[in-house]
Amino acid sequence: MPTNTLTSFAILKVHMEQGKDYLDYLQPFVLQVLVDHNPDPITRGIVSDYIRAQFGLEIPHRTVEVVLKRLSRRYPITKNWGVYRKTGNLPDPQITSKQAAAARRIQAVLEGLRQFSEGTIRPLTNEEQAVTAICAFLSEFDITCLRAYLRGTAIPDLRVERRSDIVLVSDYVQHVLLTDPERFDNFLILVQGHMLANALMCPDLQNVPDNYKNVTFYLDTPILVRRLGCEGKHKKDAASELITLLRNLKGKVATFSHSRDELHGVLEGAALHLERPNARGPVVWEARRTGTTRTDLLFLASSIDDKLSEANIDVVPTPRYIEKFQIDETRFEQILEDEVSYYNPRAKEYDLNSVRSIYVLREDTSALSIENARAVLVTSNNAFAKAAWEYGQKYESSKAVSSVISDYTLANLAWLKAPVDAPFVPITQLFAFSYAALEPSSSLLGKYLEEIDRLKDQGRITERDHQLLRSNSRAYPDLMHLTLGEDAALTEETITETLERVSRDIKKEESERYVAEQKAHHRTLTRLDSEQAVNQEIISKLQWQCYAWARALAWVVSVSITLLLLLAGLKLYSVIPIASWILMGSSLVYILITLTNLVFGFTVQDLHKWLQTRFLTWLLKRQSKIIGVDLSY
Repeated sequence: MPTNTLTSFAILKVHMEQGKDYLDYLQPFVLQVLVDHNPDPITRGIVSDYIRAQFGLEIPHRTVEVVLKRLSRRYPITKNWGVYRKTGNLPDPQITSKQAAAARRIQAVLEGLRQFSEGTIRPLTNEEQAVTAICAFLSEFDITCLRAYLRGTAIPDLRVERRSDIVLVSDYVQHVLLTDPERFDNFLILVQGHMLANALMCPDLQNVPDNYKNVTFYLDTPILVRRLGCEGKHKKDAASELITLLRNLKGKVATFSHSRDELHGVLEGAALHLERPNARGPVVWEARRTGTTRTDLLFLASSIDDKLSEANIDVVPTPRYIEKFQIDETRFEQILEDEVSYYNPRAKEYDLNSVRSIYVLREDTSALSIENARAVLVTSNNAFAKAAWEYGQKYESSKAVSSVISDYTLANLAWLKAPVDAPFVPITQLFAFSYAALEPSSSLLGKYLEEIDRLKDQGRITERDHQLLRSNSRAYPDLMHLTLGEDAALTEETITETLERVSRDIKKEESERYVAEQKAHHRTLTRLDSEQAVNQEIISKLQWQCYAWARALAWVVSVSITLLLLLAGLKLYSVIPIASWILMGSSLVYILITLTNLVFGFTVQDLHKWLQTRFLTWLLKRQSKIIGVDLSY
């Protein structure tokens, strides 16, 4: 498969940034075909064939017809007897130059994927295989279960579509997200372009309202589980972004009371089985990965009403049975059994109840679009949505719009109404899908668990190894990377390498944790040393200030005593009456100092030092009390 499909997606993304109408996105492609090939007459079939060959896009004839009609209003194109003909020169949209710029981005993505695949069981040996793998991945982002959409995707039919390609590209998306932001942005452009191309599958989309004010979207239990964060951050973000977008488009978001009860049972069941070695499922895996305990899950189960309210999800009583609108549950159950694998029989009962409830709420009215469908059940289970679509073809109320649609289909449709105002929808959907694609299938997981049990029983792996392979959250991503989701690729060598990877990651994490702790300890010591140095400098300055003040005060007192003695010598007591008392006191002090000097050798200099020490002690205590730090020497 050539790269023109991918470059066309990138060009569509550029057109979106220019704020054009979604059908205007296709006009440059049609014009380029008319300029380059000059078909005469111009028919929708011929134009569709040229677009497929030149740009790698599979556009329905009816969509091309609508675009030709638009072009005929602006350019010299006329329609006679059901066909169009040029009556003058048409402008060249110069898509070739846009293709060259887009191709450079695409080549970087393709080369990165090819190099990344070299460490897998199915390395991509050339560019065509890389293109096929990415197209297989993008084709999963299709629009289904809506009759208004003539095709599910604009990607031409793939010759060979392997599940391993989808797993490989999902793994690659996670890789470039962490290691190469530029290539990730380029890949995101492809996703956005494909979502825009999905609009081209429905030529009647231009006639529907730009809001969902007449619709209530009822979320299925798996969507509720994701919104509560029980299957990881990325799935939670995708569910949250979808709810926000629907509410911004004036739609109502709710869930049936029986779905609320099922949600409670799912959380309690996960809590009860969390510590069992054979427990499986996305809720259990996520709990083990994040360290969520049984108590945490039970607490969440007890508070789901508050959590749903915080998420702006209304809990609506399940409609009662009404014979007039009752579905053939036996027939629908048979279709479900063909499409969906149920581990829990109760889950099938809940699904039947949900579909029945949608038919009751629609009251057998015909809906030509989601915007006037009244009620729609939203699920993350594509097989469930497909079964409901197949069953609904016998009912007028569900022929055009199924009672159940997938969360991605709804996100894509809602995003097309306001792509510029909701820029994060494509990226959250990409994250959610790629992480889900990296979860092992039931058959692969079952075979994996059987194999590690066998290896433990034969003594080929230890009890600790067995526990790591069964319960450690790192094991499953490594398993998917090594097998690309294929059961046949699971061998003893695969399990051994998985164990080595998990053990290596644990040792690396412990080593990194030790290094991080040492660095943190060093940073703490450095910070303490720095703070201590600063504090010591402050203390030293304050001590010197106190010392200076104490020395000054000591000199003041010493000088004062000396002056008093001089006053006595000048006989000023006769002039100043109080001077006699001062003279008497000074004489007494002088006599005491003289006696002390005779007995202990204490001099006036010693008195000066003693005064200085006393003043210093007093000042240090006073300053210590003010700043809360001991300034004593």
